[in-house]
Amino acid sequence: MLKGKHIVLGITGGIAAYKSAMLLRLLIKAGAEVQVVMTPAAKEFITPVTMSALSGKPVVSEFFTANTGEWHSHVDMGMWADLMIIAPATASTIAKMATGVADNMLVTTYLSAKEHVMIAPAMDLDMWAHPSTQRNILTLESDGVEVIYPGAGELASHLVGKGRMEEPENILKAVEAFFQRESLSNLRSESLKGKKVLITAGPTHEKIDPVRYIGNSSSGKMGFEIAAAFARRGAEVTLVAGPVSLPTPEGNIRRIDVESALEMHHAALKAFDDASIAVFTAAVADYRPSESFSSKIKREKDEVPVIHLVKNPDIARDCGSRKTPRQFLVGFALETDHELENAASKLERKNLDMVVLNSLRDPGAGFRTATNKITLITEDAVVSFPLKSKKEVAEDIAEAVCAAICGKPADN
Repeated sequence: MLKGKHIVLGITGGIAAYKSAMLLRLLIKAGAEVQVVMTPAAKEFITPVTMSALSGKPVVSEFFTANTGEWHSHVDMGMWADLMIIAPATASTIAKMATGVADNMLVTTYLSAKEHVMIAPAMDLDMWAHPSTQRNILTLESDGVEVIYPGAGELASHLVGKGRMEEPENILKAVEAFFQRESLSNLRSESLKGKKVLITAGPTHEKIDPVRYIGNSSSGKMGFEIAAAFARRGAEVTLVAGPVSLPTPEGNIRRIDVESALEMHHAALKAFDDASIAVFTAAVADYRPSESFSSKIKREKDEVPVIHLVKNPDIARDCGSRKTPRQFLVGFALETDHELENAASKLERKNLDMVVLNSLRDPGAGFRTATNKITLITEDAVVSFPLKSKKEVAEDIAEAVCAAICGKPADN
């Protein structure tokens, strides 16, 4: 499975470093070529001689070789590698990665990496549960780093993980799964070539005054991952994004930034007629103030301002009313009760072809999580998926849409 693959294995200074030797052995046995990079602290737990003997390559730890002064190029290493794994990843290294503190060869290599990066965290329970560690983990995930959580190979929420490093056998499975996804992605890269895809993502902010608004806590990550998944399949993507702090994904993606529901409605309808596929992931505010004040509302001692609300337009429904036979529409439903019934009703009400159901009853789903758990609902089927990373969920959605549109009339 890993024959011919180039992997950089980073090792940091934690007691779980002994597991890295076992992981290295498994990677080599699977056919990978592995370059080990160790932090100075890691050498206190396991010797470079051991890792060099297993990998067949000198271990890189410092910027220069002590005896010869030879420079170790982190840039060249990044160009060589197909994947970078850091196992164990201590709280200190995770913090440095999240904040860009490049004070050793390992973090410098990470910051120069063009390849996919995985980390297997390892630390005591209190350090793992500390809010700063959890913030750093979420930052890395937002940057595209794949976190291998402990749990005997099962995906665990970052809030309930035990902090211990996952077993080497399960890390190997994650590595094999990554290369399998990459292989499938290469095969799929032309599956939507020539198709135009409209995606809405993130929240909307409905201004009350210059400093206050009505909104929600949607991060936009699910929609951005879906945009990336369709772009990987060769589609030309228009991403209409509410106010989020996410970088535009790589690929053929045209981003339109909006703030309010009215702005998103205008941008979406303008792009809709040319689209073959539309995916409405945005958490659009249902209501907006009937009046937006130009100056900040002052807090008066005895007076409480009354804000009158009016309905915002329903973007998915309005696009559905204009849908032609060549178009495929996907809506999202975030529900708290009667989930299937409420989500399925949107198929007819909004003239959609598929609804993606999220339930707030499912741990790890909903806003501001790195994971999601979905059920895909069409006129003919209901298919539920286990908890997965949002990137994997995006792949499932894109794959389901690709399968559904086979045989539809070609674009004119």
